[in-house]
Amino acid sequence: MITAERKPFDTVYEFARRHKKVLVLGCGTCVTVCMAGGKKEAEILTSQLTLKARQDGVDLEVEEHTIERQCDREFFDEATQRKIKDADAVISLACGVGVQFCIEVLPDAIVYPGVDTKFYGATIEQGLWSERCGGCGNCVLEQFGGLCPVARCSKSLLNGPCGGSSDGKCEVNSDIDCIWQLIYDRMKKLGRLDELEQNQPAKDWTTGRDGGPRRILREDVTLEANP
Repeated sequence: MITAERKPFDTVYEFARRHKKVLVLGCGTCVTVCMAGGKKEAEILTSQLTLKARQDGVDLEVEEHTIERQCDREFFDEATQRKIKDADAVISLACGVGVQFCIEVLPDAIVYPGVDTKFYGATIEQGLWSERCGGCGNCVLEQFGGLCPVARCSKSLLNGPCGGSSDGKCEVNSDIDCIWQLIYDRMKKLGRLDELEQNQPAKDWTTGRDGGPRRILREDVTLEANP
């Protein structure tokens, strides 16, 4: 899932106080799971902004609304669009995708990001998320026993660990497991250690951010393909 953390309250408050009426727009998927931007967080932020504005004598009306996904047009129903249009500005608690898509759906809306988007991660335990994928566009997991050296190695090395790893830990941060130690242990368990002797070519980064924003087109599921 995409993980995020809420921006500092003072930053968000500065966004809000520029306007008279603000809509805090929560998102019901990824940011809900990581407890950064779901309905609960939207309600809390709405209360905080309202109380702070009252304390400062600022004329500010804040309303909360949460939809299932801000990255999907179908959830911007008439009620949601009306709330956005009625507000002077929106503070979106979705990831960066949701913020941008909101203004694609409603080009006249002023939309501020209420969270900082972090990474694609997994829930390790309650309140802890860890990066697992960098979205490079060319998955190599099958070569390394299902573990990703691109996202989980601090140097994205494809041919074994660097000289700085020690006792199974990364030299960048001793709290981080060296992914290459984990890869070695797993490949040994699977009886596939010999595969690690194969030299991997340099990573093809053109499938990542090279050439601008990426797109996926499934012609078999477009409306034109399914009249």
